[in-house]
Amino acid sequence: MTAPIVDTHLHTIDRARLRYPWLAGFAPLDRDFPYETYALEARRCGITDALHMEVDVAPEDIEAETRCVAEVGARPESLLRGAISACRPEDEGFEAFLERQLADPFVKGFRRVLHVAPDDVSEGPLFRRNIVRLARTGRPFDLCVRPDQIDKAIAVADAAPGVQFVLDHCGVPAIKDRAEHPWREKIAEIARRPNVAVKISGVVAYADGATWTVADLRPYVEHAIACFGWDRVVWGSDWPVCTLTASLSTWVAATHALTLGCSVDERRALLSANARRLWRL
Repeated sequence: MTAPIVDTHLHTIDRARLRYPWLAGFAPLDRDFPYETYALEARRCGITDALHMEVDVAPEDIEAETRCVAEVGARPESLLRGAISACRPEDEGFEAFLERQLADPFVKGFRRVLHVAPDDVSEGPLFRRNIVRLARTGRPFDLCVRPDQIDKAIAVADAAPGVQFVLDHCGVPAIKDRAEHPWREKIAEIARRPNVAVKISGVVAYADGATWTVADLRPYVEHAIACFGWDRVVWGSDWPVCTLTASLSTWVAATHALTLGCSVDERRALLSANARRLWRL
């Protein structure tokens, strides 16, 4: 039995409407990736619902990005069920920004990409105070960090125990280099925080695009699931980033292969049930 899939990590890129400063330095993704291209393949893979993950647009375009995504979500038969908005908790204007976003039920969560920010951004008192504000909103906060920054993510989670956090991409392990340490130990440590879940997303992008197999992904995915348990794992495509090493279809097929021996309830928890609960879909 194959469970329906909720994709908790879809990106779209529309350079005519939004600015993405980071794309200039990353040629493989420096083009448009429209929702329509994703949706055609996603439906074939069994994806029934999707959350749009912010794409680190220029700060002045953050709210425009949410509006653009909401337009797509309003189309008949759209797969989009909400947006995970970018934010800047380190800014003085965050409180007012948060109130504007909370007025829109399409906004299901927030993320500040930390792996491209100075380490001390998440350590600032204003950042910490503003993250705590999310506790009353019921909206999760995605943590996108490198393995060497997982300690920073742990500190943020500890500072805001009332906030639900989601660690993106299994903590970005260096699968291509077969590097499991200290990633393995740090995943176990952050999993001790009951307010943190882990996203089985994008890991294929960190594998060797020329030679990777399911066996290369397995130690990382299985360790993350073992640490967090089946009630704190969700699935995401990380499309189009996943296309650096695999198509969306290939990543979905790899996920099915990785969970082949799991129970129906475990697969359902990973692929849809936990996401519906965490983001209130």
